[in-house]
Amino acid sequence: MKKLLVVILLLFNFNTVVYAYDSASSSIVLDIDSGRVLYEKNANEQRLIASITKIMTAIIAIENKNLDDLVIVGEEVNKMYGSNIYVKPGEKLRLRDLLYGLMLRSGNDAAVVIANYVSKSEEEFVKLMNIKAREIGMLNTIFRNCHGLDEEVQNYSTAYDMALLSKYANRYIDYLEISGTKTYQLTTNYNSYIWNNRNKLLKSYKYATGGKTGYTPKAGKTFVSTASNGDLNLTIVTLNDGDMYNNHESLYDFIFSKYHNNLIVDKDNIKFDNNSFYVNNSFSYPLTDEEKSAIKVNVDFYNLDNYSDNDKVGELYVSLDDEEIFRENVYVRVNKKNKENFLSKLISFFTSLFD
Repeated sequence: MKKLLVVILLLFNFNTVVYAYDSASSSIVLDIDSGRVLYEKNANEQRLIASITKIMTAIIAIENKNLDDLVIVGEEVNKMYGSNIYVKPGEKLRLRDLLYGLMLRSGNDAAVVIANYVSKSEEEFVKLMNIKAREIGMLNTIFRNCHGLDEEVQNYSTAYDMALLSKYANRYIDYLEISGTKTYQLTTNYNSYIWNNRNKLLKSYKYATGGKTGYTPKAGKTFVSTASNGDLNLTIVTLNDGDMYNNHESLYDFIFSKYHNNLIVDKDNIKFDNNSFYVNNSFSYPLTDEEKSAIKVNVDFYNLDNYSDNDKVGELYVSLDDEEIFRENVYVRVNKKNKENFLSKLISFFTSLFD
């Protein structure tokens, strides 16, 4: 079997950005689309997380039940304290309504109603939370309740783990819509409600799209937010942050000024007449202007002697400062009348990557 390794582009000058002001004990800025960490401070230190716990509560509900299900509030709400939406036993709400109360008003009572509806008990619901955390890669996270109160049992996580959760949550349209809603109105069989989102960044920062706030005296102020500017979609997590709104806004402005999304591999631009090499996915990545010159794209070709239509004939991989950031299979479409002149087709393939 012949094997051909082609280096398409190799340039240097890798720089990392330095952010001067950060009021949090732990923080991170993560690109939602690529998963790239653009800034971090003590991002893997385990801390109490308070009500940003409720992001996981919302995801478990979204993944396991129909949000239009009608839920009858049980006696479990009588034991809840702190931030509540003040629903009463016997009150009827859709699961979707409870999620609005959970995310906008940080309702601890909403959290236990959701847990009992989804899993029959909070204990069983918390098991689902921890299973999902491991699936997402939240290796330094432990959930012990569905709301984040920490007087009796505590939920611990890290800024990095919560950023992974925020990235995962943003795949769901329902989550995006709920967490980004500024005001929600509802009438039940018992009461009428108007819930304003506690996330003040939605009103003060033009690029803000959603998130969840949290606070307990032990945890301090915790905050997960999301923001989009152009085609750059970010999430920020800060733990124990006394100036969280200003901090998030400043971090967003700083990162948006430094990074821009760059289309590095365009799957729709890898084609030509006789043999057509193709990949199934495009690849974009946030880069500073200086980092653009540190990108290296390689194609490792093999199976060049005997291949058929739609065979895998190699792998394309992209690296930044010698660290791999993307890998994708390369396939071939064969014109049966003409399989010769393979080298010229490789050259055309490489050229097409950067047109």
